[in-house]
Amino acid sequence: MSIDPAPQAGPNNSLTDVPGLRVGHHTAIGDGFLTGTTVILAPDGGMAAGVDVRGGGPATHETDLLEHTASVERIHAVVLTGGSAFGLSTCTSVMNELADRGIGLPVGPNPGEVVPLVPGAALFDLGRGGSFRSRPVPEFGALALYDALTSANEQQVAQGCVGAGTGAQTSNLKGGIGTASMVLPDGVTVAALAAVNAAGSPVDRRTGALLGGHLLLPADGPSPPVPTGSARQAILEITARKPAVRPFTAGTTTSTGQQAQQSTESDIIRNTTLVVVATDAALTKAQCTKLAAVAQNGLARALNPVHTMFDGDTVFGISTGTAGTPAPVDFHQITISGADVVTRSIVRALLAATTTVTPAGQWPSWSDIANGVNAGSS
Repeated sequence: MSIDPAPQAGPNNSLTDVPGLRVGHHTAIGDGFLTGTTVILAPDGGMAAGVDVRGGGPATHETDLLEHTASVERIHAVVLTGGSAFGLSTCTSVMNELADRGIGLPVGPNPGEVVPLVPGAALFDLGRGGSFRSRPVPEFGALALYDALTSANEQQVAQGCVGAGTGAQTSNLKGGIGTASMVLPDGVTVAALAAVNAAGSPVDRRTGALLGGHLLLPADGPSPPVPTGSARQAILEITARKPAVRPFTAGTTTSTGQQAQQSTESDIIRNTTLVVVATDAALTKAQCTKLAAVAQNGLARALNPVHTMFDGDTVFGISTGTAGTPAPVDFHQITISGADVVTRSIVRALLAATTTVTPAGQWPSWSDIANGVNAGSS
């Protein structure tokens, strides 16, 4: 009986192991900021894409383009950003910058008459740097795109408190950006990048260990420790605590200065995990959507609960198409591998995150607590 070979990560263990993809970050920390933007840039000619949105509070841009009934077949970039719905303005600056370079869907008879197709999604990090108004502005998208454009192909991707993951938090622990890849036996690459800002907990309620840690590969680094003693107790207490949030206002201040009625739901949590899962196999838009849908299982292995009414969990599935069209059984393997790399990306984000303190609060990293650093912090 033959035994399937052990899974292997790509050379950079990141989304850029899918040939042609580039990733750029812009990070804003200080002066009230704790936020950022991440751009995933398509190879020349664009990429096929689909999307699967399961969170109850998504903030998205141009995701209708990715329906398999929509006419366009290829997109030119994906934007992940902080700033909630405000952050979606970063998509427009990415479009403008790409258009200036002649990248986009041709819509006119003359060169340069193009419309770049740039779907995006935002997570909630408003106020975490100390100022509610210190949030992504359109320029953030252009700066993240410039970072992607100037990076070498197949470059490693920065993880932790960068880009769209800068202001992320997950069950009172610091969240962030994580990425991982896998090379299948037939040479096809599957990879993911996640901005982890979940309402659910990433830890086992019995042990304090990271839920998805069992799926890590040797390329992901040393196995995370199983917390013991005071470290375990601190992790369980921190992740069990309800986050302190300001009362949610259902309405707005009226023109006469009267405050609109407030919701009785005074403890609404604002979160969202954003994911891009990619392959170099040639997939249709419908197959990209299925890739994204199966990849949602990767969230469920690493976070509990997921897809809540207080999350906007969104997964983009993309295909660069350079590795050929997969047979049905091979497509099956691509989708289940996509779920695995998503789980690993989430775990790697939490491992790479660093303890963060701002005027708005403190978010300890799981790694610091598990290794006995600030184990008693709140």
